[in-house]
Amino acid sequence: MPNSHLQPSLKQLKYFVAVAHTLNFRRASYQLHISQPTLTNQIVKLEESLGLTLFERSRNGTMLSPDGRELLNHAEHILQTMTEFQSVARELAQGPKTTFKLGIPPTLGPYLLPFVLPQLHQLYDKLKFYVRESAPSELHTGLYKGDYDLIISPLAGMPNDFIVEPLFTEPLKLVLSSEHPMSKDVLIEPKHLRGQRILTLEDKHHFHHQVLDICNELGAELQRDYEGTSLDTLRQMVVMGMGAAFLPGLYVHSEMHVPESLHVCEIKNKPILRQHALAWRNTSPSRVFFRELADRFRRIIKARLSHVVEVHTL
Repeated sequence: MPNSHLQPSLKQLKYFVAVAHTLNFRRASYQLHISQPTLTNQIVKLEESLGLTLFERSRNGTMLSPDGRELLNHAEHILQTMTEFQSVARELAQGPKTTFKLGIPPTLGPYLLPFVLPQLHQLYDKLKFYVRESAPSELHTGLYKGDYDLIISPLAGMPNDFIVEPLFTEPLKLVLSSEHPMSKDVLIEPKHLRGQRILTLEDKHHFHHQVLDICNELGAELQRDYEGTSLDTLRQMVVMGMGAAFLPGLYVHSEMHVPESLHVCEIKNKPILRQHALAWRNTSPSRVFFRELADRFRRIIKARLSHVVEVHTL
């Protein structure tokens, strides 16, 4: 019978999980930095408080009992929940003091982060980001696997089981060679895009599929044989007259200060936009701070880039 006067402690649950994983009291005590008699005594007390036998012990070794197997996942869940609770409490009390792995597409990162990270560092001087660039589909997979702690990625196509905070909407600009017949126009009639050669990135990028949809809608011809590996290569191919390209507004703002050989324009009465969001796993122990971080991102972007993008308001 369980002893109602004794409640299992978190330390006892930690010891139980350690023995369950090693099935060896000596090895578990070494990992826990305690003596083997102390470990054995705490497991016995845990069994007495529960009124159950958690391990079967014999000369051949130690194994989990059926009751032990049933309780192991519950014990692990309790310990994980307590770890998350302590992490959130520490961040609330002291602020973040860690390095987060941040994933972002190469079509966005170099043109957004230089405007944001320096100010974040001023606000959180102990906070660091290890930034890696990858295509959105790879970012999603990496976030699932734990390769990233959080990602900034296009809102379209974001998995439903992530926690997602919309950040801003970015326009796509039509970029033509200065020798193109339409290079004198600020606004291009949609019908004039029919039959035009359009360059884009490789299809692993979400950006490719958005441009493909635009071409299909307007009757433009996507140049699949000349897909670029980066926005800079697209830009150079446009300069050489190989076609026109849709380029992100942040790229145009960051990299095309004096585009003598290029002309930047828009399609009349047809804004072409892409939305970006910050996302993280719903089990992340830092999820409370990540919501605060999303708000910081929006505030900084609004202060520094509101003439380029439209910041999402909650």
